[in-house]
Amino acid sequence: MKLAVVGGGSTYTPELIDGFARLRDELPVSEIALIDPDAARLELVAGVSRRMLAHAGHPARVLATSSVAEGVSGAQVVLFQLRVGGQAARELDETWPLRCGCVGQETTGAGGLAKALRTVPVVLRIAETVREHAPDAWIVDFTNPVGIVTRALLDAGHRAIGLCNVAIGFQRRFAAWLGADPARVSLGHVGLNHLTWERAVHLDGQDVLPDLLAEHGQEIAGSLGLRPGLLRRLGVVPSYYLRYFYAHDAVVREQRSKPSRAAEVAEMEARLLELYADPSVVEKPELLSQRGGAFYSEAAVALIASLLGDRGDTQVVNVRNAGTLPFLGDEAVIEVPAAVGAGGAVPLPVAPVEPLYAGLIANVSAYETLALEAALHGGADRVRDALLAHPLIGQDELAEELTGLLLEAGREHLPWTVG
Repeated sequence: MKLAVVGGGSTYTPELIDGFARLRDELPVSEIALIDPDAARLELVAGVSRRMLAHAGHPARVLATSSVAEGVSGAQVVLFQLRVGGQAARELDETWPLRCGCVGQETTGAGGLAKALRTVPVVLRIAETVREHAPDAWIVDFTNPVGIVTRALLDAGHRAIGLCNVAIGFQRRFAAWLGADPARVSLGHVGLNHLTWERAVHLDGQDVLPDLLAEHGQEIAGSLGLRPGLLRRLGVVPSYYLRYFYAHDAVVREQRSKPSRAAEVAEMEARLLELYADPSVVEKPELLSQRGGAFYSEAAVALIASLLGDRGDTQVVNVRNAGTLPFLGDEAVIEVPAAVGAGGAVPLPVAPVEPLYAGLIANVSAYETLALEAALHGGADRVRDALLAHPLIGQDELAEELTGLLLEAGREHLPWTVG
């Protein structure tokens, strides 16, 4: 079986390789194609990937190429994990919104819109190459903003499913606290990508979330950057990304007082690439755990195995709403548990969503629709409309100022701004 990774030069890739090596019985891979335009990074990442597989006794061949057509040809699954503009563009996403008192983040708010604008057109061009050279392949999208990118792919008729590691991260943490095998733990996960809540945690079918909050509420709240009283009152566990909504002004103050996450990651990536260049490195470096994407490989392996093996098991993925949340249009992309098999992912029924969460989901979903329009067709007015619709912005003068800053910062990657 051949898998292809678009963005294979990412420092994330050894995390994925580690998963393929450890879970070979679940997903027998014979060839892994790493595709990336950055030849220097790709050589380093491909080298450590080959050493890791050999060290683990895994027979898979690693192909490194800058050609999408060559890389995806004959692949059963193509993973997208690209970052258009690299960490330099992310640095801009995380800084210029702060000039307007808005959160600077690569998937949320104005910075998230900037990322969507430059990412969607590139993803769609690559997906067309996949359609031409591997027409039966599944596209698994890990590229942020996952919800918007996945909807763009689905609207264009591609066989695509979006994947995020937030849900599996919670599942693994809860399972550890419960002293249980993760397979016994399932989540009442609902929302949009990077806008989700765990409304239940089932252990062997019984909801134990109240017990988890009672015993670990302080620790959970601390890891999310939220007040413990909020979690006690709501009785749910929000994703970390809800902090940008529930504690927006506090986040802005923090971001203005320290280096950006992009700067931290850029420094970490430089150190990782030095490690990847060392021929004695044959296992995933411990430093990679600080890079983000925990359990990414496990989530990817499970999803791919279910798609190719028609397992029909339940996994949290990004899929069409298709009536699951009645307050959204069918075409919206949501993040919920779904039954995954050879035909794709079918969202499972979701208990009615409380107004406190449904209102924010609907608001952000509307923004995502406008963001996709702006990414597909360009234009300052479309950008302004998307910003005006975003619940973290929503003011005319603010949207106007942010539009100007976004277009100025993103000119290199937005060809429609020229002329």
